[in-house]
Amino acid sequence: MTLRIRLLLMIGVSMLLLWGGVAIWMLHDLEREMQRTLDQRLEMSAHMVAGLMSQNPAAWDGRAGKAGVSTLSVPEAVKGLACQVSLRGEVIARTPDAAPEAIAMAGIGFADRELKGEHWRSYTLDKLGLRVTTADRLTERNTLLRNVMVAAIVPFIVALIGSLMVLWFGVGNGLRPLERLRQVLASRTPDALTPIQNAPMSRDLLPLVDTLNHLLARMSETFSRERRFTSDAAHELRTPLTAIKTHLQVARITHGQEAAVAMDYAEEGVARLQRTLSQLLTLSQVEGAFSWEDGHLAEANEVAHLAMRDAAPDAPERIELDSDASGAVLALPQALAVTALRNLLENALRHSPAKNSVRLEVRHGPDTISFSVCDRGPGLGDDELALAIQRFWRRRGSGRGSGLGLSIVAAIAERFGGSFELLQRSDGGLEAKLTLPRKKQLPSN
Repeated sequence: MTLRIRLLLMIGVSMLLLWGGVAIWMLHDLEREMQRTLDQRLEMSAHMVAGLMSQNPAAWDGRAGKAGVSTLSVPEAVKGLACQVSLRGEVIARTPDAAPEAIAMAGIGFADRELKGEHWRSYTLDKLGLRVTTADRLTERNTLLRNVMVAAIVPFIVALIGSLMVLWFGVGNGLRPLERLRQVLASRTPDALTPIQNAPMSRDLLPLVDTLNHLLARMSETFSRERRFTSDAAHELRTPLTAIKTHLQVARITHGQEAAVAMDYAEEGVARLQRTLSQLLTLSQVEGAFSWEDGHLAEANEVAHLAMRDAAPDAPERIELDSDASGAVLALPQALAVTALRNLLENALRHSPAKNSVRLEVRHGPDTISFSVCDRGPGLGDDELALAIQRFWRRRGSGRGSGLGLSIVAAIAERFGGSFELLQRSDGGLEAKLTLPRKKQLPSN
C-alpha cells in the first residue's frame, strides 16, 4: 500500500467516522423535532377547530340530533390528515378519511392506533361537550421524514466524495517533493556517497535531506576506513605468508640443520599470522554489531591477574601490580577487559628492557575503574603518540607485533563508553591509561 493511499484512507476514515457521527446525531434530533412539530400541528389543529366552533355554538347546536353528517372537503395535497367533530356524543362534521368508530374510541390527548392496516397518530380535545379529534396517517409522516433525511444526507455524501477527491489530489501534490527525492536517490549509483543537493527541495524535507547527508557522510567515512583496513590487512597478511612459503621451500631443498632452522622460521611465521588473524577477528567484533550483553562481568583484580598471566606466562615477575579496586566490578564482559589489558601489558613488555619491570596500577572511582600500565622503554614522540592507535602502525625499524593491539584497546574503550590515552612519562617510558565503566551498585536497604 502506497503512502498516498494510506494517508487517504486514514484521513477519509477519520472524516467518515466524524461526520457520520455528526450526521447520525443531526438526523436523530431532526426526527425528534419533526415528530414534535407534527404533534404540535395536530394539537393546534384541534384547538383551532374547537375555537372556531365555539364562536357560534347556536348554529352547531341546531344540527345535533338531525340526520346526516357534514363532510368536510380536503384538498388532495393534504390527504392523510383526518378530523372529526362531535357534540354530546353525536358526530356533526368529519373529513372523508375519518373513521367514526375508531375516533370514538380515542382517549383524550395523543394516541396511536391501527385502522384497516394503516397506522394513525391522533389528538383528541374535549371542551364543554365538544369533542374534536385530529389525526395523521403515519405513512405520510414517514414519507415526509424520509424525504427530509434524504435531502439532508445527499449533500453530505456529495461533500464527502468531493472532499476525498480533493484529498487525493492534495495528498499527491503534498507528496510530490518526497517523490522527487525518491527519484534522486533511485538515480544515484551504489557507490555515490556525495551529499544530496537540497536547494530545490521543499522546506519540510530539509531535515530529512540533512539526515540523509549525515548518513552518507558516515557511510563514506566507514567505507574509506574499511578500504584502508582491507588494504593494510592484505599487506600485513602477505608478509608472513610470503615468509612462510619461502622457509618451506628452503626446508624442502635442504637437509639437516638448515632445514630445521627453516621450519622454525616457518612455524614462527604461522604463529605471527595466527595472532594477526585473531586480532583482526577481535577488532571486527568490537567495532561491528556483535552483541556482548550476555558476557560474564568480572571483578577488576581478577581481570588484572588474568591479563598478567596471559601477557607474561614465562616471566610473571616482570609485572608489578598495585591495586585498590578489590571488589569493584567492570560493566563490560570479562573477555574484552582481559583482551584490552593484555594488549597493553604485552606492548609494554615488548618495548621495555628485559631487566626492567612493568608497573600495573588499578584504581577505582565512583563510576569508573582505571588501569595504568607504565613501562621504561624508549617512549614515543608527539607525532608518534597520535599515530600509535591507528591500525597496523608500528614504529619504524620495529618488526614485532601486528600493529593492532592499541587499536583494539581504543575500540573496546569507545564501544563501552570508556577512554584510552597514551602519556609520555617524565622519567622515561610510556604510560598507557585505560578507563572503563564500573557496574553500578544497587543501594542497600
